[in-house]
Amino acid sequence: MTIRITVTSVFVDDQTKALAFYTDKLGFIVKNDVPLGEHRWLTVVGPDDPDGVELLLEPDEHPAAKAYAAALVADGIPAASFGVDDVHATHARLIAQGVRFTQEPTSMGPVITATLDDTCGNLIQLASPA
Repeated sequence: MTIRITVTSVFVDDQTKALAFYTDKLGFIVKNDVPLGEHRWLTVVGPDDPDGVELLLEPDEHPAAKAYAAALVADGIPAASFGVDDVHATHARLIAQGVRFTQEPTSMGPVITATLDDTCGNLIQLASPA
């Protein structure tokens, strides 16, 4: 019996704004967009892996979610880490699109990382092999 990650989430302050950022800037595609009252079950996936792990853009309505996300940002801790083929190239492409980075591409031993602001209350780390 194997246990797999199928869905993971980031708390977002606005699902519509988050969807635009994650699709238009980061290049994810919508997997699920199901109305659930005031909010949606809204997931995105990588375009090269449409059946892969889904990222839930989860509303940060719970008071603990807001405090948690704010504390991570205040301490400079990414809420999630995404793999890319080349951090330097991805960084340059996203900078050209107006994405704000809090950490420029930095060598971290076997990986190169950079951290961006997703405009929805999170820092997101990008990582590629060094």
